[in-house]
Amino acid sequence: MGADARIAMNNVEVTEEAARRIVKILAAEPDKNALRVSVEGGGCSGFSYKYDLVGDRHGDDVAIERDGATVLIDELSLVYMGGSVIDFVDDLMGQSFQIKNPNAIASCGCGTSFSV
Repeated sequence: MGADARIAMNNVEVTEEAARRIVKILAAEPDKNALRVSVEGGGCSGFSYKYDLVGDRHGDDVAIERDGATVLIDELSLVYMGGSVIDFVDDLMGQSFQIKNPNAIASCGCGTSFSV
C-alpha cells in the first residue's frame, strides 16, 4: 500500500476515555506498550474485532497515539476500520472497548462482530 493510501485511511480516532483505560491497563503489563486492534473473519456478523496487548510493532502497523496510549492497527484491518472511533465505555452493562465503525452495515448485540 502506498504512503498516500495509508495516510488517507489512517483516520481512526481513539477517545480520551479509551486512551486513559489503555494507559491504566498497560501500567500493569511492564513488557507491553500498545494495544493492537485487528479485524478477523468470523463472529456472528462476519467479522470480529480482536484486542491484544503487545510489546512489539509489525512493519505494516499504523500507530495511533493519544495521551500516552498507543493503538496499533495493521494495514489489512485498517481497510475495514477507516473512519472508526475506538472508545471505552463503563456503564450498567459493564466495561468494554467499543468501536463505532461507519463501514459496518450490520453488527451484533455483543458489539464485537460486524459486517461490511
